[in-house]
Amino acid sequence: MKKFTFLAIIGLIAIIGLAGACSSGSTPTTTTNATNNQATTNTAKPTNAANTAKTDDETPAAVKAVFTDAQSFTTQHKDIPADKIASIEKDTGGKVPDKDHHSYLAFATKDGKRTQIGAATLVKADGKEIIIIYESKNGMPTIKEVRADGVAKEFLAQFAGKNHDTKIKFGEDIKANGADEATAKSITQAVRIDVLTMEALYGSAHSH
Repeated sequence: MKKFTFLAIIGLIAIIGLAGACSSGSTPTTTTNATNNQATTNTAKPTNAANTAKTDDETPAAVKAVFTDAQSFTTQHKDIPADKIASIEKDTGGKVPDKDHHSYLAFATKDGKRTQIGAATLVKADGKEIIIIYESKNGMPTIKEVRADGVAKEFLAQFAGKNHDTKIKFGEDIKANGADEATAKSITQAVRIDVLTMEALYGSAHSH
């Protein structure tokens, strides 16, 4: 009787062990999955966000409306170096609004190639959004056009062709020209700061 009971216990242990092995081999554990998923997530994070070009569409609708032929946009983020901020603020007497500068690049496909067709920035002045459209001339970011809702076009037209080599000073090369004087002063200052910022970040070295 004791021998029979002992054999039965051994048989039961063997069955339980076999069932456990089958269960373990068929389904990965939750802990392993969680660890692997966490590792994948961590490696996907960018290591440096200081100067990046984001292909996600962050472009404001107002900027998109400027480039009607564009098929895609890229937002360029660049940190303005501290020494450049100090220089810009000294030259203008104003404040750089943010050390993280955003510019929006417009692209279209021409002859099978993705080509940049324009660049713009968006600044705020006197409660208004100001869109500054740039082109490159002799390696310098140069204003092609400035747009702002509710602001006289005659005033805004004065900025065309301006770059960091021009004054862009209200009362000198920029006049009110139909715009409210306080608004005109504020916009002029914001545009001037942005032009100097664009030159600091993207301008080619040149002699005067």
